Amino acid sequence: MTIKVVQMGLGPIGNKATQYLLGRGNLKIVGAIDSDPAKAGKDVAALAGLDPIGVTVASDTDRVLKGKKVDVVVLTTTSTMTGIMSQLTSLLPYGVNIVSSCEELSYPWVTQPEMSKQIDELAKKYGVSVLSNGVNPGFLMDFLPLTMTGVCRTVRKITVERIQDATFRRIPFQKKIGAGCTQAEFQAKVKDRTLRHVGLTESLHMISARLGWKLDRTEDVISPILAKHPVKMGQDTIKEGQAVGVQQIGRGMIGDKEVITLFFRAAIGEPESRDRIIIDGDPEIDTCIKGGVNGDVATCAVLVNSIPTIVNARPGLRTMADVEPVTCYQ
Repeated sequence: MTIKVVQMGLGPIGNKATQYLLGRGNLKIVGAIDSDPAKAGKDVAALAGLDPIGVTVASDTDRVLKGKKVDVVVLTTTSTMTGIMSQLTSLLPYGVNIVSSCEELSYPWVTQPEMSKQIDELAKKYGVSVLSNGVNPGFLMDFLPLTMTGVCRTVRKITVERIQDATFRRIPFQKKIGAGCTQAEFQAKVKDRTLRHVGLTESLHMISARLGWKLDRTEDVISPILAKHPVKMGQDTIKEGQAVGVQQIGRGMIGDKEVITLFFRAAIGEPESRDRIIIDGDPEIDTCIKGGVNGDVATCAVLVNSIPTIVNARPGLRTMADVEPVTCYQ
């Protein structure tokens, strides 16, 4: 069966997703939506650096979806629930399933219960499903450690480390982690929430909910990683004392006991990239992916790989913890 796909949001992640979508024989792009006037009328494949396929970008959602047979919208527009809410409520009445890269949508039941309920009820009304995922949140720091507890008799604590050399990541990601900021600029961006790895809190709640733990509180502590000497970043140079990246620690607490620790660190020139999962349980588990998982590749891959799963999922707001396993399907 060929699954008909519309893309909405054609930035760096959306464009890379286009490349992956066109590489799958069971998926067909039938429409594209973006609010940027500069992209209107352009071929969606050409925007991704490929040969044109005859599908042009429009800003009018109704024009792309009304009366059309569309199975899934791949929504790669924003990281926040407040930013994506109006998009979801406008898309769902067309009867389309949605796969999104919105980090806060990965597990919003605790952080945004009213919005979650509204999305869930609207999706059920129209008989479709909504799933948000990515490499993190959605996989490496929540779903994967959860899966690994399946061989444990008991679990006392989960620790996950994701440490990345951001030298070769896309420029928007480097800016997102504060590379090149002075310490004052870094703290100002943390304060207005424009500088942070979005999704650690959602990952804490996904893990705790599936393990049957009720967290009393969570913490999300953000600090800069400072250059000890000048560091090249593309055509620019980060001066000594400026930020080369971010360190962010999410903690899930039951009473005064820290039962979940999520350690995220991404910086230009980070010497040892890795993804590590430590489970204090019976049996104990300590596993490491040396070199780490490439975030840009993995985010787009898991989005595309989720499409067949969400088409067949139960209607409603779903998470990676309650759908069939997502695998690479070629």
